[in-house]
Amino acid sequence: MRTKNLISRNNRHIPYNPALKQRSRELRKYPTDAERKLWQFLRTREETWLRQKPIDHFIVDFFCSSFKLVIELDGSQHYSDDGKEYDQARTDILSGYGLTVLRFSNVDVTQNFYGVCTAIVQAQEIPSVPFDKGMTEGWIL
Repeated sequence: MRTKNLISRNNRHIPYNPALKQRSRELRKYPTDAERKLWQFLRTREETWLRQKPIDHFIVDFFCSSFKLVIELDGSQHYSDDGKEYDQARTDILSGYGLTVLRFSNVDVTQNFYGVCTAIVQAQEIPSVPFDKGMTEGWIL
């Protein structure tokens, strides 16, 4: 599998997998209601957001390279034990690239939209640090 590397602000390579390009296009074409609603907010922001962005061997729902921020919207399949385990492994891998991962349920987006948007804006205001610095308390990683 061929991958391209992007360089994040902390000089870590964020791998891009071109094999996922077609699937990410399909996902952009048919968003869930929650994705559509959150996209209406994100696209009005000053920073650039991408939808259904391939990173490593994953496709993340939303990505902002300026803030090294990933947003994932979770449907009901994410609440099984297997789903939770997979999501945690995925978050660990993405965090290893120096990315902050925020997860919200689809229900959060539809029923607490203001709270979700506030959490995203707050995450952009808090500095992130790489995992290898050993600073975890009080920081979003």
